[in-house]
Amino acid sequence: MMWTRPNLGSAAAVMVAAGLLGCQPADRGPAVNTERIIAADREPGNWLTHGRTYSEQRFSPLTAVNTETVGQLGLAWSYELKTPRGISATPLVVDGVMYVTSAWSIVYALDAATGRELWVYDPAVDRAVGAKACCDVVNRGVAIYDGKVFVGVIDGRLVALDANDGSVAWETVTVDQSKDYTITGAPRAANGLVYIGNGGAEYGVRGYVSAYDSDTGELAWRFYTVPGNPAAALDGAASDPMMAMAADTWTGEWWTLGGGGTVWDAIVYDPEFDQVIVGVGNGSPWNQQIRSPGGGDNLFLSSILALDAKTGAYKWHYQTTPGETWDYTATQPIMLADLTIGGAPRKVAMQAPKNGFYYVVDRKDGALISAEPFVPMAPAKDMPAGAPISWAYGVDLATGRPIENPEARYREGPALVRPSGWGAHNWHPMSYSPKTGLVYLPAQDLFFGYAANKEFVPRPGLWNTGITGGPLPDDPAIRDMVKHSAIGALLAWDPVEQREVWRAARPGPWNGGTLATAGGIVFQGTVDGRFLAHDASTGEQLWEYDNQMPTLAGPVAYTQDGEEYIAVTAGSGGSFFLISAFQVPKIGAAVNGRVYAFRLGGTAERPTIPLPTTTVPKPPALQARAADIAAGGVAYWQNCLFCHGFEVVSGGELPDLRKSTMLHDAGSWREVVLGGARRARGMPAFEEYLTPAAAEQLRAYVISRAAVLYNEETERQD
Repeated sequence: MMWTRPNLGSAAAVMVAAGLLGCQPADRGPAVNTERIIAADREPGNWLTHGRTYSEQRFSPLTAVNTETVGQLGLAWSYELKTPRGISATPLVVDGVMYVTSAWSIVYALDAATGRELWVYDPAVDRAVGAKACCDVVNRGVAIYDGKVFVGVIDGRLVALDANDGSVAWETVTVDQSKDYTITGAPRAANGLVYIGNGGAEYGVRGYVSAYDSDTGELAWRFYTVPGNPAAALDGAASDPMMAMAADTWTGEWWTLGGGGTVWDAIVYDPEFDQVIVGVGNGSPWNQQIRSPGGGDNLFLSSILALDAKTGAYKWHYQTTPGETWDYTATQPIMLADLTIGGAPRKVAMQAPKNGFYYVVDRKDGALISAEPFVPMAPAKDMPAGAPISWAYGVDLATGRPIENPEARYREGPALVRPSGWGAHNWHPMSYSPKTGLVYLPAQDLFFGYAANKEFVPRPGLWNTGITGGPLPDDPAIRDMVKHSAIGALLAWDPVEQREVWRAARPGPWNGGTLATAGGIVFQGTVDGRFLAHDASTGEQLWEYDNQMPTLAGPVAYTQDGEEYIAVTAGSGGSFFLISAFQVPKIGAAVNGRVYAFRLGGTAERPTIPLPTTTVPKPPALQARAADIAAGGVAYWQNCLFCHGFEVVSGGELPDLRKSTMLHDAGSWREVVLGGARRARGMPAFEEYLTPAAAEQLRAYVISRAAVLYNEETERQD
């Protein structure tokens, strides 16, 4: 039940599944250990860990694909994954085998030269768990260490697989599964330990990062990123000595709301200081007025946090957003580098988190070296009336603290703030080229309207942000303004001078992770399905391929049989598609994701991707009062938007409610919305939070949006 039999349909597949192509003993998988990853540059043809090396720079020393030859790239092979929904994984390639994941934490081993399936492991996740995932049931990849493949499963398990055949070596539950924890990030491994965090801050959990013995799955240490109840016993965790200090930065009874601070993505092992540097997430709820009504910095929310790699003991932290209240996580990718700054060599950690500032800190002690905005940050006095305001104007290098705009905290009333909770940069990996000295950063400029929810009551199993909102006005000009306000770009950023060197515009805000190579190329996918190569020095576009589906994950480079390959995963889904499909220029169908691998002279045929159906059924007649429709719009915003899309525009991976047959049957609608008739598919029951009358108002609102879609489609056909 927990794993599928390997596909051993050929002698080559048998050899790979037995570990023979990598010259490993038949009873062991690839011999990846700490020393081998530290020395990863000696074998540039492999991609051994999430960012290729422990520095996570995502820089490939390979040069066969370069500015002169990149135009000769063609598809070598593609592989259809077993699931639709969000595809976010960075593949690993070790000794001729690619290891990659898809939605629902399914793991695949593929022949890196041909894409032939070697084995597949399906953790058989209960699909009801999908209701706990704020941002789709994605998975960002695996770790490989000592013959095992490690995957964090969306339901909170950490599973170790035999790299030869995908069988389970051990598994352990890393969270309280009765609570709304999830895992979407890739584990990391070093020193015989596997490091993993979790997600769930929107639902009201308390974040932490853990280390497990790679041989046995036994918990080695755990560090909680926010304090628990000060009156309760300590956790018996590595974080215990820091909890009193952290608690002094909180007020009220934050522990009853979880606190947040989940470590859902960035985990970096730094061998030079034998430390693990993690990125800590947002508060729970987002709204600090509810979470910590007396203010305070709320440590260690939105922080870059360094821990002893072997014990988990605190070493240092730098907080990017003290007292965060906008969903400004600091979980975005962290890179390590040696830079010359002010004429002196510095060992640094670099991050471009959601809040819009690019940070360079000394990784010895966390001291801030520099911080500058990489998206527009203008004082309110420089903005026209009604325009979005920036949350901060700069960072005071003397104190390390942001120079905040107090209006942005929405204490006195609603505020239109930039960046939004989507962030000026989100999970999409950035890369750094030591050859150019530039960081290649997927950036985006969006705003969001924040308003405090004065009637907030925690709702277990649902989003608990502490903010409120509603549908857009019907004014077409306002709707068009919102639709086109979000822009994205690939930035080439100088981290020493803290300035933009060049940029390439992108169609919409959500643009993919990057790969930099010694061949002078930067690769990046786009939200509208293209895979692009740019000159790393000038930004000139040199090559393009149509993947036919959003390509947002981090690309990789590797070699096999003397050929250099560039590979990337693609597929429609993820948080932005769930919520903001109406802003995306091209949405893929709800079809299975794919792995695409390219090489010079590749001649494989482009796979046929089925197009989504365009049939729009006629909705029932709208008979509700305007006030009921408006009330239904508010109910939709509070309960449905995060899965079924803003304005009821679906990204395709979950049902488009505007086309639902249940709109014609109030009884069936109530059975699903209130009674949980589709709970097994991840649709929770709302009977605790919605009355039958409110459910009917909600149906009326969806019918009103369905009518708009139907009328638009009818006019288009005419």
